[in-house]
Amino acid sequence: MEVILAKPRGFCAGVNRAIAIVHQALERHRPPVYVLHEIVHNTHVLEELRCRGAVFVEELEDIPRGSVTVFSAHGVSRAVEQRATALGLRIIDATCPLVSKVHRRMIRLNAQGYDVLVIGHKGHPEVEGTCGQAVGPVHVVSKASEIGQLQVTDPDKVGYVTQTTLSVDDTREILLAIRRRFPRIAEPDRTDICYATTNRQAAVRELADRVDLVLVVGSKNSSNSNRLREVAELRQTPAHLIDDASEIDPAWFAGVKRVGVSAGASAPEHLVVGVVDWLRRWGDVTVTEMEGEEEHISFLVPELEV
Repeated sequence: MEVILAKPRGFCAGVNRAIAIVHQALERHRPPVYVLHEIVHNTHVLEELRCRGAVFVEELEDIPRGSVTVFSAHGVSRAVEQRATALGLRIIDATCPLVSKVHRRMIRLNAQGYDVLVIGHKGHPEVEGTCGQAVGPVHVVSKASEIGQLQVTDPDKVGYVTQTTLSVDDTREILLAIRRRFPRIAEPDRTDICYATTNRQAAVRELADRVDLVLVVGSKNSSNSNRLREVAELRQTPAHLIDDASEIDPAWFAGVKRVGVSAGASAPEHLVVGVVDWLRRWGDVTVTEMEGEEEHISFLVPELEV
Protein backbone atom coordinates (compact mmCIF):
# COMPACT_ATOMS: atom_id res chain seq x y z
CA MET A 1 0.00 0.00 0.00
CA GLU A 2 1.15 3.54 -0.77
CA VAL A 3 0.33 6.28 1.74
CA ILE A 4 0.51 9.92 0.62
CA LEU A 5 0.45 12.68 3.24
CA ALA A 6 -1.20 15.97 2.32
CA LYS A 7 0.82 19.16 2.57
CA PRO A 8 -0.05 21.36 4.35
CA ARG A 9 -2.08 19.63 7.05
CA GLY A 10 -2.80 19.96 10.75
CA PHE A 11 -2.36 22.93 13.07
CA CYS A 12 -2.73 26.44 11.70
CA ALA A 13 -1.28 29.61 13.21
CA GLY A 14 -4.53 30.56 14.96
CA VAL A 15 -4.83 27.16 16.64
CA ASN A 16 -1.17 27.20 17.69
CA ARG A 17 -1.70 30.65 19.22
CA ALA A 18 -4.89 29.69 21.07
CA ILE A 19 -3.37 26.55 22.59
CA ALA A 20 -0.22 28.45 23.55
CA ILE A 21 -2.35 31.07 25.32
CA VAL A 22 -4.05 28.40 27.45
CA HIS A 23 -0.68 26.79 28.30
CA GLN A 24 0.76 30.18 29.24
CA ALA A 25 -2.28 30.99 31.38
CA LEU A 26 -1.93 27.68 33.23
CA GLU A 27 1.77 28.29 33.86
CA ARG A 28 1.33 31.88 35.03
CA HIS A 29 -1.91 31.67 36.99
CA ARG A 30 -2.00 28.00 38.04
CA PRO A 31 -5.03 25.75 37.55
CA PRO A 32 -7.87 26.00 37.25
CA VAL A 33 -8.03 28.22 34.17
CA TYR A 34 -11.50 28.37 32.69
CA VAL A 35 -12.15 28.31 28.95
CA LEU A 36 -15.48 29.42 27.51
CA HIS A 37 -16.47 26.72 24.99
CA GLU A 38 -13.86 24.48 23.36
CA ILE A 39 -10.63 26.39 22.76
CA VAL A 40 -10.41 24.54 19.40
CA HIS A 41 -12.55 21.72 18.06
CA ASN A 42 -10.39 18.68 18.75
CA THR A 43 -11.10 16.10 21.44
CA HIS A 44 -7.43 15.14 21.96
CA VAL A 45 -6.29 18.75 22.40
CA LEU A 46 -9.09 19.35 24.90
CA GLU A 47 -8.25 16.25 26.92
CA GLU A 48 -4.57 17.22 27.13
CA LEU A 49 -5.50 20.69 28.39
CA ARG A 50 -7.98 19.23 30.89
CA CYS A 51 -5.21 17.07 32.29
CA ARG A 52 -3.14 20.21 32.84
CA GLY A 53 -5.94 22.01 34.64
CA ALA A 54 -8.08 23.75 32.03
CA VAL A 55 -11.82 23.68 32.72
CA PHE A 56 -14.13 24.01 29.73
CA VAL A 57 -17.54 25.55 30.35
CA GLU A 58 -20.51 26.51 28.19
CA GLU A 59 -21.86 29.33 30.38
CA LEU A 60 -20.04 32.24 32.00
CA GLU A 61 -22.19 31.75 35.10
CA ASP A 62 -20.41 28.42 35.67
CA ILE A 63 -17.13 30.26 36.33
CA PRO A 64 -16.30 31.48 39.86
CA ARG A 65 -16.01 35.26 40.19
CA GLY A 66 -12.49 36.56 39.69
CA SER A 67 -11.29 33.47 37.81
CA VAL A 68 -8.97 33.59 34.80
CA THR A 69 -11.15 32.94 31.75
CA VAL A 70 -10.05 32.35 28.15
CA PHE A 71 -12.27 33.07 25.15
CA SER A 72 -11.84 30.40 22.46
CA ALA A 73 -10.23 30.84 19.05
CA HIS A 74 -13.70 31.08 17.48
CA GLY A 75 -14.42 34.44 19.12
CA VAL A 76 -17.40 35.66 21.15
CA SER A 77 -20.12 38.28 20.95
CA ARG A 78 -20.07 41.75 22.50
CA ALA A 79 -22.76 40.60 24.92
CA VAL A 80 -20.50 37.81 26.19
CA GLU A 81 -17.60 40.25 26.62
CA GLN A 82 -19.82 42.63 28.61
CA ARG A 83 -21.30 39.83 30.71
CA ALA A 84 -17.84 38.50 31.56
CA THR A 85 -16.79 41.94 32.77
CA ALA A 86 -19.95 42.27 34.85
CA LEU A 87 -19.23 38.91 36.47
CA GLY A 88 -15.77 40.07 37.48
CA LEU A 89 -13.90 37.53 35.36
CA ARG A 90 -10.26 38.04 34.40
CA ILE A 91 -10.41 37.72 30.61
CA ILE A 92 -7.81 36.47 28.15
CA ASP A 93 -8.96 36.65 24.53
CA ALA A 94 -7.62 33.81 22.32
CA THR A 95 -9.76 34.75 19.30
CA CYS A 96 -7.90 33.95 16.07
CA PRO A 97 -6.60 37.21 14.54
CA LEU A 98 -8.25 36.27 11.24
CA VAL A 99 -11.61 35.94 12.99
CA SER A 100 -11.02 39.29 14.70
CA LYS A 101 -10.44 40.78 11.25
CA VAL A 102 -13.89 39.54 10.18
CA HIS A 103 -15.38 41.11 13.33
CA ARG A 104 -13.82 44.48 12.46
CA ARG A 105 -15.21 44.37 8.93
CA MET A 106 -18.66 43.49 10.27
CA ILE A 107 -18.61 46.49 12.62
CA ARG A 108 -17.28 48.81 9.92
CA LEU A 109 -19.98 47.82 7.41
CA ASN A 110 -22.76 48.24 9.97
CA ALA A 111 -21.38 51.64 10.98
CA GLN A 112 -21.58 52.71 7.31
CA GLY A 113 -25.26 51.77 7.16
CA TYR A 114 -24.94 48.34 5.51
CA ASP A 115 -26.94 45.22 6.22
CA VAL A 116 -24.33 42.47 6.63
CA LEU A 117 -24.72 38.90 5.39
CA VAL A 118 -22.71 36.36 7.40
CA ILE A 119 -22.01 33.36 5.17
CA GLY A 120 -21.62 30.39 7.49
CA HIS A 121 -23.17 27.54 9.43
CA LYS A 122 -25.99 28.58 11.74
CA GLY A 123 -25.15 27.78 15.35
CA HIS A 124 -21.38 27.51 14.80
CA PRO A 125 -19.50 29.35 17.60
CA GLU A 126 -17.58 31.51 15.12
CA VAL A 127 -20.78 32.57 13.34
CA GLU A 128 -22.52 33.36 16.64
CA GLY A 129 -19.53 35.40 17.79
CA THR A 130 -19.39 37.31 14.51
CA CYS A 131 -23.13 38.06 14.52
CA GLY A 132 -22.79 39.18 18.13
CA GLN A 133 -20.34 41.89 17.05
CA ALA A 134 -22.99 43.56 14.88
CA VAL A 135 -24.07 47.13 15.55
CA GLY A 136 -26.74 47.01 12.83
CA PRO A 137 -28.76 44.55 10.72
CA VAL A 138 -27.15 41.12 10.22
CA HIS A 139 -28.36 37.97 8.41
CA VAL A 140 -26.84 34.46 8.51
CA VAL A 141 -26.78 32.69 5.13
CA SER A 142 -25.97 28.98 4.91
CA LYS A 143 -27.35 28.08 1.45
CA ALA A 144 -27.77 29.84 -1.88
CA SER A 145 -31.51 29.12 -1.76
CA GLU A 146 -31.85 31.45 1.25
CA ILE A 147 -30.72 34.56 -0.63
CA GLY A 148 -34.04 35.21 -2.37
CA GLN A 149 -35.91 35.29 0.96
CA LEU A 150 -33.75 37.94 2.62
CA GLN A 151 -35.41 41.16 3.73
CA VAL A 152 -32.84 43.97 3.84
CA THR A 153 -33.10 47.66 4.63
CA ASP A 154 -31.63 48.85 1.31
CA PRO A 155 -30.65 46.40 -1.49
CA ASP A 156 -27.94 48.85 -2.57
CA LYS A 157 -26.31 48.83 0.86
CA VAL A 158 -25.53 45.19 1.57
CA GLY A 159 -22.15 43.67 2.39
CA TYR A 160 -20.96 40.24 3.46
CA VAL A 161 -18.42 38.46 5.64
CA THR A 162 -17.60 34.76 5.70
CA GLN A 163 -16.96 32.13 8.35
CA THR A 164 -13.24 31.49 8.06
CA THR A 165 -13.47 27.67 7.93
CA LEU A 166 -15.90 27.21 5.05
CA SER A 167 -15.35 25.25 1.87
CA VAL A 168 -14.32 27.39 -1.08
CA ASP A 169 -16.53 25.15 -3.26
CA ASP A 170 -19.59 25.72 -1.06
CA THR A 171 -19.26 29.48 -0.91
CA ARG A 172 -18.90 29.80 -4.68
CA GLU A 173 -22.59 29.02 -5.28
CA ILE A 174 -23.72 31.26 -2.41
CA LEU A 175 -21.67 34.18 -3.69
CA LEU A 176 -23.11 33.82 -7.20
CA ALA A 177 -26.61 34.03 -5.73
CA ILE A 178 -25.67 37.05 -3.61
CA ARG A 179 -24.21 38.92 -6.58
CA ARG A 180 -27.30 38.23 -8.67
CA ARG A 181 -29.65 39.49 -5.94
CA PHE A 182 -27.46 42.41 -4.83
CA PRO A 183 -25.40 43.69 -7.80
CA ARG A 184 -23.89 46.47 -5.65
CA ILE A 185 -22.80 44.08 -2.87
CA ALA A 186 -19.81 45.32 -0.82
CA GLU A 187 -17.19 42.58 -1.03
CA PRO A 188 -13.94 42.19 0.93
CA ASP A 189 -10.68 42.72 -0.96
CA ARG A 190 -10.01 39.02 -0.50
CA THR A 191 -12.00 36.10 0.86
CA ASP A 192 -12.50 35.81 4.62
CA ILE A 193 -11.86 32.06 4.33
CA CYS A 194 -8.49 31.78 6.03
CA TYR A 195 -5.24 30.86 4.33
CA ALA A 196 -4.99 27.58 6.27
CA THR A 197 -8.47 26.45 5.24
CA THR A 198 -7.81 27.33 1.61
CA ASN A 199 -4.38 25.65 1.54
CA ARG A 200 -5.63 22.44 3.18
CA GLN A 201 -8.59 22.20 0.85
CA ALA A 202 -6.36 22.73 -2.22
CA ALA A 203 -4.01 19.99 -0.97
CA VAL A 204 -6.85 17.51 -0.41
CA ARG A 205 -8.33 18.35 -3.81
CA GLU A 206 -5.03 17.36 -5.44
CA LEU A 207 -4.55 14.40 -3.11
CA ALA A 208 -8.00 12.97 -3.85
CA ASP A 209 -7.13 12.75 -7.55
CA ARG A 210 -4.09 10.59 -6.76
CA VAL A 211 -5.48 8.07 -4.26
CA ASP A 212 -8.27 5.52 -3.82
CA LEU A 213 -9.25 6.62 -0.31
CA VAL A 214 -8.75 9.72 1.86
CA LEU A 215 -8.55 9.74 5.66
CA VAL A 216 -9.01 13.13 7.31
CA VAL A 217 -7.85 13.36 10.92
CA GLY A 218 -10.11 15.69 12.87
CA SER A 219 -13.02 15.80 15.30
CA LYS A 220 -16.62 15.51 14.18
CA ASN A 221 -17.49 19.05 15.29
CA SER A 222 -14.55 20.61 13.45
CA SER A 223 -15.92 22.65 10.56
CA ASN A 224 -12.67 22.81 8.59
CA SER A 225 -12.08 19.05 9.02
CA ASN A 226 -15.56 18.24 7.73
CA ARG A 227 -14.95 20.47 4.74
CA LEU A 228 -11.77 18.51 3.90
CA ARG A 229 -13.76 15.27 3.82
CA GLU A 230 -16.35 16.94 1.57
CA VAL A 231 -13.66 18.27 -0.77
CA ALA A 232 -12.36 14.72 -1.32
CA GLU A 233 -15.87 13.37 -1.87
CA LEU A 234 -16.56 16.09 -4.46
CA ARG A 235 -13.63 14.57 -6.41
CA GLN A 236 -15.49 11.22 -6.28
CA THR A 237 -12.95 9.77 -3.85
CA PRO A 238 -14.25 7.94 -0.74
CA ALA A 239 -13.25 9.83 2.41
CA HIS A 240 -13.63 9.35 6.16
CA LEU A 241 -13.26 11.80 9.05
CA ILE A 242 -11.61 10.13 12.04
CA ASP A 243 -10.59 11.44 15.46
CA ASP A 244 -7.65 9.03 15.55
CA ALA A 245 -6.48 5.62 14.35
CA SER A 246 -8.87 3.79 16.68
CA GLU A 247 -11.78 4.82 14.42
CA ILE A 248 -10.35 3.24 11.26
CA ASP A 249 -12.44 0.42 9.80
CA PRO A 250 -10.36 -2.25 7.96
CA ALA A 251 -13.31 -2.80 5.61
CA TRP A 252 -12.59 0.59 4.03
CA PHE A 253 -9.43 -0.78 2.41
CA ALA A 254 -10.86 -3.51 0.18
CA GLY A 255 -9.20 -3.03 -3.21
CA VAL A 256 -7.40 0.13 -2.04
CA LYS A 257 -3.76 0.56 -3.11
CA ARG A 258 -3.20 4.27 -2.41
CA VAL A 259 -4.38 6.08 0.72
CA GLY A 260 -4.23 9.84 1.25
CA VAL A 261 -4.02 11.27 4.77
CA SER A 262 -4.70 14.85 5.81
CA ALA A 263 -5.61 16.60 9.05
CA GLY A 264 -7.82 19.53 9.96
CA ALA A 265 -6.36 22.78 11.26
CA SER A 266 -7.07 21.80 14.88
CA ALA A 267 -5.64 18.25 14.71
CA PRO A 268 -2.14 17.65 16.13
CA GLU A 269 0.48 15.88 14.02
CA HIS A 270 0.95 12.99 16.48
CA LEU A 271 -2.55 11.78 15.48
CA VAL A 272 -1.43 11.61 11.84
CA VAL A 273 1.61 9.60 12.95
CA GLY A 274 -0.74 7.23 14.76
CA VAL A 275 -2.78 6.72 11.59
CA VAL A 276 0.36 5.99 9.56
CA ASP A 277 1.55 3.51 12.22
CA TRP A 278 -1.84 1.76 12.02
CA LEU A 279 -1.53 1.50 8.23
CA ARG A 280 2.01 0.10 8.48
CA ARG A 281 0.58 -2.89 10.29
CA TRP A 282 -0.83 -3.99 6.95
CA GLY A 283 2.65 -4.95 5.85
CA ASP A 284 4.55 -3.37 2.98
CA VAL A 285 3.60 0.30 3.18
CA THR A 286 5.48 3.20 1.59
CA VAL A 287 4.87 6.70 2.94
CA THR A 288 5.54 9.90 0.99
CA GLU A 289 4.55 13.52 1.48
CA MET A 290 3.14 15.42 -1.46
CA GLU A 291 4.62 18.74 -2.52
CA GLY A 292 2.53 21.61 -1.29
CA GLU A 293 2.24 25.14 0.04
CA GLU A 294 4.86 26.07 2.63
CA GLU A 295 3.21 27.95 5.49
CA HIS A 296 5.36 30.42 7.41
CA ILE A 297 2.60 32.44 9.08
CA SER A 298 2.63 32.71 12.85
CA PHE A 299 0.68 34.91 15.25
CA LEU A 300 2.17 36.60 18.28
CA VAL A 301 1.12 35.14 21.61
CA PRO A 302 0.29 38.20 23.75
CA GLU A 303 1.80 38.78 27.16
CA LEU A 304 -0.86 37.81 29.69
CA GLU A 305 -1.44 40.75 32.02
CA VAL A 306 -4.57 39.62 33.88
